[in-house]
Amino acid sequence: QVQLVESGGGLVQAGGSLRLSCAASGRTFSINAMAWFRQAPEKERAFVAVIRWTGRTDYADSVKGRFTISRDNAKNTLYLQMNSLEPEDTAVYYCAAKIESGSDYSTSLYEHWGQGTQVTVAS
Repeated sequence: QVQLVESGGGLVQAGGSLRLSCAASGRTFSINAMAWFRQAPEKERAFVAVIRWTGRTDYADSVKGRFTISRDNAKNTLYLQMNSLEPEDTAVYYCAAKIESGSDYSTSLYEHWGQGTQVTVAS
């Protein structure tokens, strides 16, 4: 099992920055990829960014150039640096870990999830 705990959400003005953290514990050696998803009110949970065990990253088009996903293997911690935030970025952000291979963009293939952290961007 893998346990994930997010932190770092909050309220920020448009144009501001936040950094989310996700501390992983348990069988972290089995993780194939880790990602951030977000869910806005009355919308489905959506892919934001992924980092694979190789270090390769991918981003949703809506956040490219503004968000950066990274990890600290020594601390078993995943990060999401969010710059130039927009009101449309307001959502609950979830950290997720995937053990199996397959699409890195689909929520259904991620076996482990954090509890979520709220990000609110005021205009």
